[in-house]
Amino acid sequence: MEEKKAPARGQNKYEKLAGNTMIFAISSFSSKLLTLIVQPFLTYAMRDVASMGISKLLSQCANLLIPFVSMGMSNAIIRFGLDKGNSKKQVFTNGLLTILLGYGVLLLCWPLLQRVPGVAGYGVLLCIYVLTSCLRTLCTQFIRSREMNRLVGVDGVLCTFATLMFYVLYLVVLDMGAEGYLLAIICGDAASSLFLFVTGTLWRYIDFSRINRTLWREMLRFSLPMIPAQISFWIINASDMFFVNALCEGYGGRSGTEWSGLLSTGYFLPTILTTLGTIFYDAWQLSAVTEEHGRSRFYSNVFKSYASVMFCCAGGILWLCRPVMLIMKSSYFDAWQFVPYLTLAAVFSCFTQFMNSIYVVYKQSTHSLYTMMAGAVANCVMNYLGIVWFGPVGVTYASFLAMVLVFVLRVIDSRSMIRLRLHLPHMGVNVALLVAEAGITLAEVPWYGLWTGLLCAVVIAYNFDGVWTLGRAILPRLLGRRAAPLVRLVDGVVQKVYH
Repeated sequence: MEEKKAPARGQNKYEKLAGNTMIFAISSFSSKLLTLIVQPFLTYAMRDVASMGISKLLSQCANLLIPFVSMGMSNAIIRFGLDKGNSKKQVFTNGLLTILLGYGVLLLCWPLLQRVPGVAGYGVLLCIYVLTSCLRTLCTQFIRSREMNRLVGVDGVLCTFATLMFYVLYLVVLDMGAEGYLLAIICGDAASSLFLFVTGTLWRYIDFSRINRTLWREMLRFSLPMIPAQISFWIINASDMFFVNALCEGYGGRSGTEWSGLLSTGYFLPTILTTLGTIFYDAWQLSAVTEEHGRSRFYSNVFKSYASVMFCCAGGILWLCRPVMLIMKSSYFDAWQFVPYLTLAAVFSCFTQFMNSIYVVYKQSTHSLYTMMAGAVANCVMNYLGIVWFGPVGVTYASFLAMVLVFVLRVIDSRSMIRLRLHLPHMGVNVALLVAEAGITLAEVPWYGLWTGLLCAVVIAYNFDGVWTLGRAILPRLLGRRAAPLVRLVDGVVQKVYH
């Protein structure tokens, strides 16, 4: 009897993960994928390429400040909120108090903030941006810790619609440029926070009169190492624009801000991968923490399917990157050259995020710090060398190599916590195929579209069995009993071809 129950229990793990992934996909399709919908619109709404560069630089400045203000508490909220022995009221109150204190410190640093080049004229908006972003993350993570996943999905849809309307208002109707870009994000985050606060009855979880100092210390001990880890992640992902802005002035007849604008546009397609990664990670966090039975095998199976999906998507992006960039304003088309290696960097960014879930489960946040700092230092050095040797596109090589380094370090480091099988030969073949596809795209060899298309087809065929493992868990939830014949058919084909 026990042997019959075990598969059912194991199967429930995958079904729960698939269900949560679908719910968060709805949320992220509206909130995270907003970037994909809006980016072409922004190229027409912004006055010029330089305005786009300024807007993105300001947004990245805010992203740099957010970990300091929140003190990394977003990770602690969901980790300690999922622990059954903790009071959710105390967890939420501790998180809110931490953010308010961090924001107070930010305001005290106002004179220093005003001295940052390019920020002085936007200081007020930047501070409000940071506060609304921290509050929205706090509310969203706490709702997730209560496993109210459907509410998160609804919030994502509403937040998308609100932010999109604010973009139209501030960028098209009022033509406010960079200020309008920041205001649209601020208003969208504020509307989302208010919606979650009301519908999730979050006021019931605020009680400053009974602060659990012991729990607060534990949460801070877990979250504080996340600050330099998040800063290091920011360095790898966002410092590229600052290096390009500072070192590429006059390169190819363009200013530094124009190059940073093109680089930010080049993130348009790789954002598909990071969005898929975020969708999955939001669901995976819940399963990674709450599922304790057969954890090593569960992690290994999930990672193989996850990696297969990422590789297939990356192959498609590399194949289509130049044609898709034609939907942008013509002055932005040259951004395609940044796409290939930013796509590869995005793949390994998703993998490092997956490995970070191990540190979250075992509350080893300092390990996240060390590995990410190593990648950040390497990235800064390689950014400089990449620009000197290859021009602006060199920063994309640096991002890719830095993310590979972080992933390798985490694979080695995590062995002491969990026995995870990563199927390294499978990964090696995929990376080699994608690097070849990226090289052909950048070299613009004759008939490059044909060769990259063939390589993309090879990648998809090579990874189909891993993708299908995820698909067979999702299809029954989408189609119900009608999925059974299709699942049996594809199972038979996969069994014959891949086993």
